[in-house]
Amino acid sequence: MDRVYNFSSGPAMLPLAVLEKAREELLNFGGSGMSVMEIPHDSKEFMEIITSLEESVRELLGVPANYKVLFLQGGATSQYAAVPLNLLSERKCADYIISGQRSRNAYLEAKKYGDVVIAASSGGAGPVYNTIPETTKANFRPDADYVYMCYTNAICGTKFNYVPDTGNIPLVADMTGFLFSEPIDVSKFGLIFASAEANFGIAGLTLVIVRDDLIGRVNPLTPSMLNYKLLADNRSMYNTPPVYNIYMMKLVLDWITSIGGLEELKRRNEHKASLIYDDLDKSKFYTTPVDNRCRSMMVIRFFTGDAELDEKFLTEAEARGLVNLRAEKNIGGMRAAIYNSMPIEGIEALRKFMKDFADDNPRFGEFDTDNY
Repeated sequence: MDRVYNFSSGPAMLPLAVLEKAREELLNFGGSGMSVMEIPHDSKEFMEIITSLEESVRELLGVPANYKVLFLQGGATSQYAAVPLNLLSERKCADYIISGQRSRNAYLEAKKYGDVVIAASSGGAGPVYNTIPETTKANFRPDADYVYMCYTNAICGTKFNYVPDTGNIPLVADMTGFLFSEPIDVSKFGLIFASAEANFGIAGLTLVIVRDDLIGRVNPLTPSMLNYKLLADNRSMYNTPPVYNIYMMKLVLDWITSIGGLEELKRRNEHKASLIYDDLDKSKFYTTPVDNRCRSMMVIRFFTGDAELDEKFLTEAEARGLVNLRAEKNIGGMRAAIYNSMPIEGIEALRKFMKDFADDNPRFGEFDTDNY
């Protein structure tokens, strides 16, 4: 079978050029006679990979010199505990912005370690989490050690359309599913983290970018593998690092650089998303429930309004090579993750199938094929 278009929210598609490069080097990396999966983490070959990778991260994102860049094992969920364990001071006070399930889970984890409250939430909006909360400095306690947010909501397809003004309080952002999709101003955040499998690598690696002054106040009970200072002092190699994952991230960032960097990716991503959103906005057949002020460019939700029809859509889409379009069970309908590596051909294939499916399953009397 030929390769399909994978609309999964993670692990997501990888650029074909990256997969081909990895295949080429799989058995013999750089003339070493070893696979990348076999080279020692303290070898010259690996040190060149991780050093070059950090340089790429700093260059692509414009990371200031007073920030550490860490490549950590596990997924972003481990940071739900790592953040409060590293950033809470003696006051043990933090404010959380709840915009979806991931930020809620992070809040529930952080509550174990201190005075953690919900400063703002879109959980009370109807339908739940189809928008993001609006905030001002007045929402946050002036003595908070940090304010926490999740920049995108991959489950519901929302994205913050602004950076919350927290004044002098460090802002922590889970940017899983967003990081490396467009330029950002790292200096507006005290800490950024994201797992790699959506936009810049494969599952099992988490990138943490943390400002120097936030390192060192760690709770003495913090496990070593969550201790930012210990991990930074050891250049992310306190324990054997995920060598292959780091190598794959390096290949993806090389690909991003080769196509023109984050400005070019932003242009591509906005174009891809606009094609689908424009169709949905004109459609009488499909509905997208997300507030159009905060639509994600990475994850697009839609449904027909009929659960059986949605199921038929998913079955027939898979037969057409459009896979992993099923949304979370508690939400239903469809969810198309169109991360960096989704080519325009995949977008056009999805659009054509959506139109064909609407043509074949009219629900509004005489069907207008120009306005589905």
